[in-house]
Amino acid sequence: MKVILSKDVKGLGKKGETANASDGYARNFLFPKGLAVEATEGNMKTLKEKKTSQKLKEKQELEEAKALAKKLENSPIEITAKAGDGGRLFGSVTSKDLAEQLKKQYKIKVDKRKIVLQEPIRELGSRYVEIKIQAGVVGKLKVNIKEA
Repeated sequence: MKVILSKDVKGLGKKGETANASDGYARNFLFPKGLAVEATEGNMKTLKEKKTSQKLKEKQELEEAKALAKKLENSPIEITAKAGDGGRLFGSVTSKDLAEQLKKQYKIKVDKRKIVLQEPIRELGSRYVEIKIQAGVVGKLKVNIKEA
């Protein structure tokens, strides 16, 4: 019997795939637990529509992510911090500080975990910081650190 999987089923397939299952397995296990539905013409059409709408949604999210990356490149942020001799900061500037400053200056909300810093910034000056917006989309943010 041909079935459309509603959830991932070990040994059979992933959600949204069609699979062949024995009649008893489908009727006695998959259907009652809501793991699959029978692959009728109507259900196949619904599955196809869901897949196309999912692709459109992913395409739209990708375009939004690219637009955000472009906006970040054109939006340098300035952070003031206390510094000692030689431009060394008292303390450091972390990804959390950068995310807060982005939200404060440009009202752009970015998760601090998406900001790529190998180590916190501890010196005055300007540098570029990468922000992983989405898989395959990375934006560069210019950060200027000035003495308070």
